[in-house]
Amino acid sequence: MLFQMDVAGGPPEEIFAQFWADQASTPELKSFAEDLVRGVARERLFLDNVVAVSAENWRVERMAVVDRNVLRMAVYEMLFDEEVPPVVAIDEAIEIARKFGSEESGAFINGILDAVRKRIERGEITRPREGS
Repeated sequence: MLFQMDVAGGPPEEIFAQFWADQASTPELKSFAEDLVRGVARERLFLDNVVAVSAENWRVERMAVVDRNVLRMAVYEMLFDEEVPPVVAIDEAIEIARKFGSEESGAFINGILDAVRKRIERGEITRPREGS
């Protein structure tokens, strides 16, 4: 869904209707996925900034579409989902990147997310306050 929004544009609700028309899913999985996509869409500019400052010599818009969306999703989980430990978000992102990205995607994602994790631990990156 994030890939489709990135490439084709459009609001999440339109993407959901198209995506779920061809997918079998449980209500719990559907709710989780839609909440994650809405969150990433809402915080996209912030997430892109976090990725950009942690990805030396890489501009977000020049990254492969799969890679940048995996990064957005993982950074969102690291900063906005207190139930997901950062190392779990990183491991899941690496697995997704290996499955759907290029041969180099797993290592690329790992390097950037590890830099993000370290910056979060040092207090250099914090979740934005609501309304700011």
